[in-house]
Amino acid sequence: MKVASIVRAPSDAGVALTDAPDPVAWDALVAASAAAHPHFSRHVIDAHRTAGLLPAGLRYVTVRRGDRLVALLPFVPARDLSGLGGKILRPFLSPFVTATAPLIAGGPDRAADAQALVAGLEAASAGRAWRWPLLATGAGGVPEMLAAMRGRGWAVGTVAAFERPVMDRRADHAAFLADHPNRARFKDLRRRARRLAEIGAVAHVSATGGADLDRLVTAFLDLERAGWKGQAGTAMACRPESAALARVLFTAAAGPVGIRADALTLDGRPVAVSLALVTGGTATLLKTAYDEDLRSHAPGLLLEDEIVRACHETGFADRLDSATLEGSVLEGLYRDRHPVAEIIAVPPGRQVISLERRLRLARFEREARAAAKRALRRR
Repeated sequence: MKVASIVRAPSDAGVALTDAPDPVAWDALVAASAAAHPHFSRHVIDAHRTAGLLPAGLRYVTVRRGDRLVALLPFVPARDLSGLGGKILRPFLSPFVTATAPLIAGGPDRAADAQALVAGLEAASAGRAWRWPLLATGAGGVPEMLAAMRGRGWAVGTVAAFERPVMDRRADHAAFLADHPNRARFKDLRRRARRLAEIGAVAHVSATGGADLDRLVTAFLDLERAGWKGQAGTAMACRPESAALARVLFTAAAGPVGIRADALTLDGRPVAVSLALVTGGTATLLKTAYDEDLRSHAPGLLLEDEIVRACHETGFADRLDSATLEGSVLEGLYRDRHPVAEIIAVPPGRQVISLERRLRLARFEREARAAAKRALRRR
C-alpha cells in the first residue's frame, strides 16, 4: 500500500492519503459503517477496476484508529464547470454509483472520526473545491462531517436536493400496507397483475448465487438491451466494459457485500429483473429492466411490489434503497424517504471563484443535462 502523506487530525485518529487501502480493514469498515451503502466497498471498486472503468488518479482519504480503518472516501480530481474548467475534487462516481457518502464507522467516536476525515479532505484538496453529488445528508456520519466542515471554516452550499424513496421493513407486510398513503397504487397493481395472469402463469423468483443468479443477470442484460436504453446505446450490454462490470458486480460477491436478483416471470420467462447489492441490512436496488412490450401491465412495478412482499416475509434486508433519482415511480410504492443532495464544499482560504458563482454554474449544468436526457428519452 502506497501512503503519500500523513495528515494531522484534530483527534488521536491517524489520517492518510493513499492509493490502496488494506483490503481486510476495508471490508471490516464496510461491515461496521454507520450507514450501509455498497458503492465504496472493495467489491464495487474492484469490479470497476476489472471492467476497465476505474478512473485514473483515484485515491483514498482514510482514517485509522489503531489497526482499525474507521473512515474512507475514494476521490478523483476532475475538470468541472463549477471551477470554470479548472480542477475540483469529487468522490468516486460512475453511472452505476447512486450514493457517495463516505464510509464512517458507527460508534461513540463517529463525530471525531468525521472531523478527522474532514482534515483529510482539506489536505487532499490543496485549496480546491469539492463537488459532491448523491450525498445522503441525514445519516451515517454525514451530518457530523458537514458540521465539521463548517466548524473548520469551509463554505458549503447545496446545488440541488431531493427525497429518495426507501422502504423500512415493518413487522409484516400487512403493517406496511396499513394506512399507506397511496392505497390506490396497490389497487391498480392488483388489476394489472390479474391482466398479466390472463396471458400466462406469473411467478416471482429470486437468486443469490450460482447458475440461477447467472441466468437472471443474463436475462437482465437482454431485457435492458431490448428496450429504449438499448436503442439509445446506454444499456449495460451495449459496451463491453459495462457488460463486464455487470458480470463481475452481480455474479461474484466479495466480503460483506452480497448479491440478490429478483425476477417476475411469465410462463417461466423473465419479463422484469431487478439486481441488488446487499450490505449492512440494506438492499440497494441498483438496476431494473423489464419487457417493454408488456409496458401496459407494469411488470417492473409488479416486481417491485413482490420484492417488498418478499422482504417482509423472508427478512433478507431491513431496508430497501430504491437507488433512484428525483421523480421515480417508486415514490408511490415506498413509504419512507431519505434526503439526498448535491453540494459544493470549499475549504478555507482565498478563492478566485465564489461559492455562489460555483453553485450557479453547477445548477446551469445540471439543468442542461436534464434537458438533454429528456430529449433523448423522447427520441
